[in-house]
Amino acid sequence: MYLALLVIFLQCSEVYAQGKVFTFNRVEIRVQPSVKVKNGAPMSISCHADISKNTDFQLKHNFTIFKDGKLVFMTVSDKEDAWYEIPAAKSSDTGDYECTVKADGKLGFSNSIYVWVAGMTKPILTADKKEVVEGEVVKLRCELPEEVPPLEFVFRKIKTNSAPKEKRVPEQNQNFSEVEYYVEEGDNILQFDCFGKRQVRSGWESSQHSNRTLVTVKEPFIKPTLITKPSNNVTEGDQIEFECSTVVAQIRDIEIIFQKNRTILNSVRDKKFLRYSTVATQEDSGEYLCKVEQGTVSKTSKLNVFVSELFPRPTLSASMTKLDESKDLILSCSINGVRRANFSILRKSPSGDVLLKNSRVLPIKVSVNDTGFYTCKAEVKGIVKESKSVRINVYAPVSKPTLSVVSGSPEVVLGKPLQLICHSVMGTPPITFTFYKGDEIKKNVTNDTYATFLDEDIGLNDNGGYKCDARNNHSSGVKTSNILNVTVIVPIRDASLGSIPYGEVEVGSDTAFLCSVKEGSWPIDFKFFKKTDHEVLLHEVREYSDRTIWHKKTMKRRDTGTYYCMASNRASVDVRSRPITISVILAVWQKGVIAAFVLTAMAGAGAVALWWFLRKKKKAKGPSMEMSGSPLAPNLTSEKLTRQPSDGNYYSGPDLESAEVDYTEVEVSTLDPHRAPEQKGTETVYSEIRKTNNDSMENRNSQRIYGHPDAT
Repeated sequence: MYLALLVIFLQCSEVYAQGKVFTFNRVEIRVQPSVKVKNGAPMSISCHADISKNTDFQLKHNFTIFKDGKLVFMTVSDKEDAWYEIPAAKSSDTGDYECTVKADGKLGFSNSIYVWVAGMTKPILTADKKEVVEGEVVKLRCELPEEVPPLEFVFRKIKTNSAPKEKRVPEQNQNFSEVEYYVEEGDNILQFDCFGKRQVRSGWESSQHSNRTLVTVKEPFIKPTLITKPSNNVTEGDQIEFECSTVVAQIRDIEIIFQKNRTILNSVRDKKFLRYSTVATQEDSGEYLCKVEQGTVSKTSKLNVFVSELFPRPTLSASMTKLDESKDLILSCSINGVRRANFSILRKSPSGDVLLKNSRVLPIKVSVNDTGFYTCKAEVKGIVKESKSVRINVYAPVSKPTLSVVSGSPEVVLGKPLQLICHSVMGTPPITFTFYKGDEIKKNVTNDTYATFLDEDIGLNDNGGYKCDARNNHSSGVKTSNILNVTVIVPIRDASLGSIPYGEVEVGSDTAFLCSVKEGSWPIDFKFFKKTDHEVLLHEVREYSDRTIWHKKTMKRRDTGTYYCMASNRASVDVRSRPITISVILAVWQKGVIAAFVLTAMAGAGAVALWWFLRKKKKAKGPSMEMSGSPLAPNLTSEKLTRQPSDGNYYSGPDLESAEVDYTEVEVSTLDPHRAPEQKGTETVYSEIRKTNNDSMENRNSQRIYGHPDAT
């Protein structure tokens, strides 16, 4: 029974669980009355959940509404709709709205919808003062209490009959802003207002203008009054007086300044008026300004004054402005339409004008020192006027110019530029110099005392024909220099070295070295060198020729080596030849002497060797056996050698072991290596003669041999 009840309960639970099936079809967000709402009007935002269920059962819905990603409304309801009511919409309610619905672990999202609350609330403007004095500051505050930042505030200063002056202040973190306005001269009655701006998706949106705030301005002093006496139209020489005055509430720290253009003529402090007088001149015409200052307040008045001309500016004339020294010059001063005046003629100087004469006319016999600027002055009724300056130039004649080469020497290397200088010791500048090459004008130069000319086209035939002229404004005319002849130096080209004999030279003989060049101006400096670890100068000579020969006497073995020569001239370019090699060898007769000496030394060495060999044998034999002087047996000399049967490669001669040793004195004749007549000499040569036991003894003999060219 219990088992049956348990099965029934489980089945009912499964049926109940299967009965709570639902799904979100969609979630919608709506705005009433529309997505664009007027500022201050009511606005309602609804969130609707469209849900499908398998049976009719209740769900708890968690509704959440967001504006620009921030939570603004949340509620829980068993209904499928929720409402977010805004009684009076503000501009800060503008933004993107969306909602979410959560039920039994499931979540549904709506799309985003943009709501625009058009218009902003009216700002509130306040001023810290209702009455100010010129030069003071008014502090204003503009506030939008129902708006949220970021905002921009615009303040306006409104004057009668003028456009408002605006100040813009952005505020990122607050809904109010404060500014200060400086009260200027003429700001009698001021009005201020402000408005706010914010940026929306479609651009900028502005609020209404605030209430206007009225500020009354007081003057610390009135605008100054500027007058002239007798009037502002006067004539040169008249006395003119200026007077500047004002009315002040407090005289302390007040200052009056009187100026023309930017020049201050007079000033006073702690006074209500200022006076300034002068004798009028034509330069006094113009605009004058009176300025009154107190603290930060400044007020000005302006007045134009015209001064009529009493007499025109004088004119200085000269009989001539350019003339030769010792000529007569007449300077005269005059005024158009005026005959009676006090005249003076002066010469201008950096240290001050020099009075020449109090007169209308000045005659002068001029010198060069009289060159300069002259002027004259005229005085009428205390008014002095000065003429324009006149320049007088007095000229001394130029002296005969000298033409020379800048480097000093009247020569130039072929292909190099030539710089000339033309100079005149005397003569008043400016002087014009003219350079000639032959009859052709090459250059004109105007300078004080000299001029230079660079000739870059030097040819092989340009050996003269330069001259120059000099002239100035003196009437004597042109002076010409002497003709300058310039030598063109041809540089050395292609030096070569040879020798006689060439290559091999016998010891003791002479050698001739020839050094020559293909091209080059004379004289030419030739130098001969031998190469060692360092360069060794052997010989040098200067020749007016393109070649030279150096004879070196008695060559020695140490003269073997490499030689070269070097050539140069006034072009200062050293040209080096290719090197040659000289080998110093022995002469023929020296070779013969050496050969004879070597042969003699070899013969002597052979005789000594033979003697030593025989002596060694004798000592090995024992005591010497005395022998008779009989001749050798004939059969000994003619005995044939017989082969020993015990050794097929060995031949046996006489029995030398049993032979006796004898010594023979031999006389040797030698041949003179220079083939001179035969010379006889005696040399004793000891040779061993061994005898067999069965031979008869021979007597000792002496034999003499003479050298001869035909001997064998």
